[in-house]
Amino acid sequence: QVRLVESGGGLVQPGGSLRLSCKTSRNILDLHMSWYRQAPGKQRELVATDDDGGKEVYADAVKGRFTISRDVAKNMFFLQMDDVKSEDTAVYYCNSRLLLSSKTNWGQGTQVTVSS
Repeated sequence: QVRLVESGGGLVQPGGSLRLSCKTSRNILDLHMSWYRQAPGKQRELVATDDDGGKEVYADAVKGRFTISRDVAKNMFFLQMDDVKSEDTAVYYCNSRLLLSSKTNWGQGTQVTVSS
């Protein structure tokens, strides 16, 4: 079991920036990491992942605006959100998948609200 704790959500104005963080309880080098989001009344969707043969993959809706990264020393995973839009409003979830395994874990989610 991998425990994931997200932080960094909040209220941000359109065009602004926000950085979400995800702290893992396991060595992050053992994990593939992803960010998902779920807007009210919608299904959870993939935002970005590095779980594609080591490549970073971004949803079309966020490509060029969001960036994922890791701090290996601190076992942390980030989502840098720039030029945010109202449609980015959602609960954002951190997800991990153990290498060479189908075992996945989810964080509790962090709310991001984009509004003026």
